[in-house]
Amino acid sequence: MTRPHETYHAPVLLRECIDALAIRPDGVYVDVTFGGGGHSAAILERLGPNGSLVGFDRDADAQRNVPDDVRFTLVPSDFRWIANHLRYLGKLPVDGLLADLGVSSHQFDTADRGFSFRFDAPLDMRMDQRAKRTAADLLNSLDERALTGLLRTYGEVENAHKAARMLVDARGRKAIETTKELADILRPMSRRGEEHSYLAQVFQALRIAVNDELGSLQRLLLESARAIKPGGRLVVMSYHSLEDRLVKDWMRSGDLQGEEKKDLFGRSERPFKPVGKAIKASPVEQAENPRARSARLRTAERL
Repeated sequence: MTRPHETYHAPVLLRECIDALAIRPDGVYVDVTFGGGGHSAAILERLGPNGSLVGFDRDADAQRNVPDDVRFTLVPSDFRWIANHLRYLGKLPVDGLLADLGVSSHQFDTADRGFSFRFDAPLDMRMDQRAKRTAADLLNSLDERALTGLLRTYGEVENAHKAARMLVDARGRKAIETTKELADILRPMSRRGEEHSYLAQVFQALRIAVNDELGSLQRLLLESARAIKPGGRLVVMSYHSLEDRLVKDWMRSGDLQGEEKKDLFGRSERPFKPVGKAIKASPVEQAENPRARSARLRTAERL
């Protein structure tokens, strides 16, 4: 029988993620990016009858993948509110937290969600369909300076200012409403042979902004110090440098800017210590799952 995660989303670095959590059979764990449930299914396999797992996902599509298991609870919410929800469920603190950041294969491959320029679809990009602001709303309302900052900061887009000017000029003639319209406007900005990577950066920038992904990640990292008990594990997999830098700095210093704080006696106040180095997918996994190519898995233990 085909499991939901086999068609919804192929979990990256599955064994490495599960091993990093150092799961105790009677422990309490959180998968803050439930998605297709692949990582959650593997966690449940290692839990005993007294263990429990809480999943978070703000995408309503993920609810179809909830396992029939009394040890599992799904919270249909942005993981930035993790501490409040865990407190309400009586699950605070937990033994481990797993985050597989970014967009699921299902979201990329569902044309009308607007995450990919492979399809001609409305410029949506909302992970939570209850949210009011779409990518089209953002693209057609921000001024040139704000658009430049968005493209440069979230997508590291080359010639971001020129791209923003082209978008502003184009929307002056007609609102930009579809993925194809956006791609057609900016495709001439890319170097020959690099159209795909250039547009991927643009779409990434818009997606991050629409969903406030970095804001959610920052809040999650800060909340993790309260949510995870001493000796518990924080396991985070990221797919671009903006996320990975935040995770790396937090795990090493306990500060989102990477500045380690010390008490009056010079002792570090960081809440976590890194466990090992960042893990990358093997060449075999990268060949089988292209999404794994940019994955970086980091682990830290609560002090």
